[in-house]
Amino acid sequence: MRTIAILSAAVILALGATTAVEAKVSEADVAKLGTSLTPLGAEKGPNADGSIPAWDGGITTPPASYKKGMHHPDPFPDDKPLVTVTAANKEQYKEFLTPGQLKMFETYPDSFKMNIYQTRRTASVPQFIYDATKANAPRATLVSEGNGVDGASIGIPFPIPANGLEAIWNHILRFRGVDIETERNQAAPTASGDYTLVEMAEEIRFEYSRPEANLEELKKNNILFEFKQVVTQPARLAGTALLVKETMDQEKEPRQACTYNTGQRRVRKAPNVAFDTPGTVSDGLRTTDDFDMFNGSPSRYNWELLGKKEIFIPYNDYRLHSDKVKYSELLKPGHLNPDYIRYEKHRVWVVKASLKEGMRHIYKTRVFYLDEDSWQVSIADLYDNRDELYRVAMAHGLNYYEVPTHWSTLEVYYDLQSRRYIAIGLDNEGRMYDFDAKLSEANFTPAALRREGIR
Repeated sequence: MRTIAILSAAVILALGATTAVEAKVSEADVAKLGTSLTPLGAEKGPNADGSIPAWDGGITTPPASYKKGMHHPDPFPDDKPLVTVTAANKEQYKEFLTPGQLKMFETYPDSFKMNIYQTRRTASVPQFIYDATKANAPRATLVSEGNGVDGASIGIPFPIPANGLEAIWNHILRFRGVDIETERNQAAPTASGDYTLVEMAEEIRFEYSRPEANLEELKKNNILFEFKQVVTQPARLAGTALLVKETMDQEKEPRQACTYNTGQRRVRKAPNVAFDTPGTVSDGLRTTDDFDMFNGSPSRYNWELLGKKEIFIPYNDYRLHSDKVKYSELLKPGHLNPDYIRYEKHRVWVVKASLKEGMRHIYKTRVFYLDEDSWQVSIADLYDNRDELYRVAMAHGLNYYEVPTHWSTLEVYYDLQSRRYIAIGLDNEGRMYDFDAKLSEANFTPAALRREGIR
């Protein structure tokens, strides 16, 4: 791996640390946020050859044609691919590809390709997130052997990360909005390309990201976010429902989860909704902690921060998100239709998670590639207990510019062994996210789950 950021000696000593004792960020480093670094901690300037431009604030206003409720129009409709990477020329671009991407070319040599576009650093968030991030930088700490965070609210907790745990917590706590209602669908095509669309209604209330959130209340309530998911189609699965209350300190209080089963018509606690339990109606193609590329407790792994690298990642995938595209055009045998996918060269933080001795998980090793501008995990290479690539996950991000926030429009988990995949977040033919939803704690109770399941 060609590292492009030289870590200081202090950071190198901290790599892989899992204790609550962390070196504080100096005043001099905090002062870099918003100057030589972006307000979230990325390198503000361009790379050496200018193929990655300087960050200029990202997208801060929607296009003139946009109205809330629309699918987000592409701000760059005239962009054309600079190059197309295929199985035939992949060696020429190997330094910008992950092992998982190289394996995709090997697995699907005749159909998988990557269209590489001009890099546009569009990621942005509201000013109150930038302000909170700067306030967090000198005071945020890991607690409970890395199973929780203290001293942070609203913004990114560790904009200048010292180790892999801090970096993955930045992903977990990144801003995606406050109250959100979505109708997201998923599909798991067979090897021949056949699929059944699973339609889901979701509500998310981010306690951590609320502008009024404060350290004392977050610590007292210990709730990061509340999440409710109800399957609405197909009929045989309709009413299946999940409720999750995610905690900030998972050692103090683990994730609280319960499910509603339509056959039993009962709400049951579900402590097994974690780690490598198969995801909801996923055909066993992803784990629970794969959702959002990684979620939940990091306790089963040792985490290393390997530095930074320039790679091709899915970015500004507005065409993939378009309501002019049908699911049948996207979902093809083996992988998504590559004609609709946009890749760009970006700097990413590389974080390696290695399974701890005595712990169990179907993934022995996970390597995450985090977009430096948003802290979104963009790609994850997932290895089995034989140290072979098992799955490759990709998050297709864009700027939801009415918020604004950079978030994935679609997450895809490619199973290299079964030659199948699952796509989560399909919304081309559905209603767009509502970032202005007004949700309360009453939306996230067992009684509310029961009502949604019966309806």
